[in-house]
Amino acid sequence: MNLSMKDKIIKRFLEAKDEPISGQQLADDLGISRTAIWKHLQNLQEEGYEFITIKKKGYKLIAVPDRVDAAKISSYLKTKRFGHTIHYFEEIDSTQRLAHQLARDGAKDGTIIIAEEQTGGKGRMQRTWYSAKGKGIWMTVIVRPDLLPHQAPQLTLIAAVSIVMAMKSLYTNFTPEIKWPNDILINGKKCVGILTEMLAEMDRVDGLLIGIGINANHEQTDFPDELQEIATSVAIEEKQKVDRAQLVAEILSYLERYTDEYIENGFKSIKQLWVEHSCTIGKRIRASTIREVIEGQAIGITDEGVLEILLDNGQIKKVYSADIEIQNQ
Repeated sequence: MNLSMKDKIIKRFLEAKDEPISGQQLADDLGISRTAIWKHLQNLQEEGYEFITIKKKGYKLIAVPDRVDAAKISSYLKTKRFGHTIHYFEEIDSTQRLAHQLARDGAKDGTIIIAEEQTGGKGRMQRTWYSAKGKGIWMTVIVRPDLLPHQAPQLTLIAAVSIVMAMKSLYTNFTPEIKWPNDILINGKKCVGILTEMLAEMDRVDGLLIGIGINANHEQTDFPDELQEIATSVAIEEKQKVDRAQLVAEILSYLERYTDEYIENGFKSIKQLWVEHSCTIGKRIRASTIREVIEGQAIGITDEGVLEILLDNGQIKKVYSADIEIQNQ
């Protein structure tokens, strides 16, 4: 795992679960001097970590700042690859933009870029994405699957299933639902957006950039006026603040698992999970594409992730990309 020395120290304390660790033990384990350990602890205290000294036992971590940094995420991580390289920022223009650059420079499968705040977050169709500081999960995962370009769109659906399953494993007060193609709703309000971009050659996928924006610890008043009626957060629905780093690690675990399953066995089993958690299938919808507006009943998705709409004249229309409005809520 690609961690800085500072992150390795924090990870050790987080894994110690309130037990003190001696400075000498840390120095021996990490191969640096006691003086270097002391300097790192001083720097960490300036960042908001709090330690106390227990006589003859060492240092004990008593307070952790609310961050989604590499140390906190990796302390929860159970993956083989995903999240083993983490680029963390207090502020960034767009995790998606940096992911493009890192992917072109050879970043490994499962590398993530995550920030406390985005000043130029990207949504679908060149929209901006509102990214409040310290409240959400704003990240991009670089995935390098052995796929053909036409198989890549399913990764958006796989990401949606991964997020829903992660939320269901951690929280009990709500049931997230997937709105085709790339939103997750809770009680009819948007909580998550997914933006997948592909780097590809004619015959193979070089990389996929899965951008994930999650309203995690927002209160209703944190949203701009125009989003008040249509947005929600995990904390609002769970009725308590959530550990963002834990949710990131859980999503990465499911995303690695389902990506590998798709490459190995195809889309069938994951498609079934997607349909089970969809709030689109079975509903009358209005789909706005670049060329036309289509109204009818959403009856399913194909194995390629294409939405099938039953029109009033009995024809089945396939929609590859659109904005969806559910009409019979």
